[in-house]
Amino acid sequence: MLATGLVLLVTTITGAGCSGSAAGPGGGGRGGRGRGEAGGAVPVVTAKVVERDVPVDLAAIGNVEAYTTISVRSQVTGQLQEAAFREGDFVKKGQILFRIDRRPFEAVLQQADANMARDRALLNQAEAQLARDGANAEYSQLVAERQASLNKSGIVSKDVVEQSRAAADATASVVKADRAAIESARAQLVAQQAVVDNAKVSLSYTTIASPIDGRTGNLTVKTGNLVTANNQELMSIAQVEPIFVTFSVPSIQLAPVREQLGKNQIPVTVTPQDGSNVPVEGELSFIDNLVDASTDTIKLKARYANADHRLWPGQFARVSLRVTTIPHALVLPGQAVQTGQDSQFVFVVKDDSTVEQTPVTVGQRVGDDVVIEKGLKAGQTVVTEGQLRLEAGTKVQAGGGAGRFDGAGSGGRGRGGRGRRGAQ
Repeated sequence: MLATGLVLLVTTITGAGCSGSAAGPGGGGRGGRGRGEAGGAVPVVTAKVVERDVPVDLAAIGNVEAYTTISVRSQVTGQLQEAAFREGDFVKKGQILFRIDRRPFEAVLQQADANMARDRALLNQAEAQLARDGANAEYSQLVAERQASLNKSGIVSKDVVEQSRAAADATASVVKADRAAIESARAQLVAQQAVVDNAKVSLSYTTIASPIDGRTGNLTVKTGNLVTANNQELMSIAQVEPIFVTFSVPSIQLAPVREQLGKNQIPVTVTPQDGSNVPVEGELSFIDNLVDASTDTIKLKARYANADHRLWPGQFARVSLRVTTIPHALVLPGQAVQTGQDSQFVFVVKDDSTVEQTPVTVGQRVGDDVVIEKGLKAGQTVVTEGQLRLEAGTKVQAGGGAGRFDGAGSGGRGRGGRGRRGAQ
């Protein structure tokens, strides 16, 4: 009886050892690959290769700039009497902004007008004197000629003739002096007219109007203070309709951007940082004339109508520049592309639900998608999730929620859970 019990105990221990050895290599060791899971299909997520036109956009961060910024300064020195607007108001071109004390400039203009009238009277006087002296000169010339004729007849002496000729020459010189005086009076009149015009211009500068449509900034000088000509900024006006957004792109993109700009309008979409994700549409209007050597970028500028004033000078905005559009491109989700030792590849699902590892050439990346330049055809099905459990020839089952899993996590479950169940 004792011998029989020992034999049964050894047989039981040996059987248990053999059972444990089979569970290790046979179950857990091959549970990580799809075809080792008791012959079942591996659940995956798939997508179709789509053929469509793909826009190529460049993303950048831009800075909003006013279309025009005007620094408003006084062109005359005087006391600021009125500011005919409120800070931050939108003003129109020609709208009155400031008024400076006019009285000193009105007095200067009146004085210039008086001097103008005086110079005009002096000119008239010189012209009248020329007329009088001209008549005297003509009479003296006739007398000299008559005396010369009488001298030939022996009626008058030679001295009388010479006296008459000297008198005629003297009156002729007076006429020349009168004509010079008239020219001087006319020049003085022109100079005085310039003084009058300058006084009128200075008087007009006492009223400052807006040169553009725009929004007013901070008022730096309050009413009642003295302003100095061309020395102190009263405020600034920023034109925000239209408005610019300035941004930079890599210089390697300069060639396609220039090519498109010469042919047609290039759309540029910006999303301002105002809490709204609604983009603003505009177009490229400017390419800088040099590349920034320190960053190897080129500065661009886009123009926007900005009728709703969403874009504000100084703020930052996300910019999307459409460089070109790739026609009839093959597109698939970027997560479908895997990287191997030699090249990139995708798992293509064949008609028998098995996968084939196909090398591909990846082109432009557009958001979460990539353009495939070589290796696939439109309509093919590729695996987008679950590639870690696949190899060439693995049978797969495309699913929705069941197929969306983490490849590493699924492999762990295969090695742990299913391996142990297969050993039991």
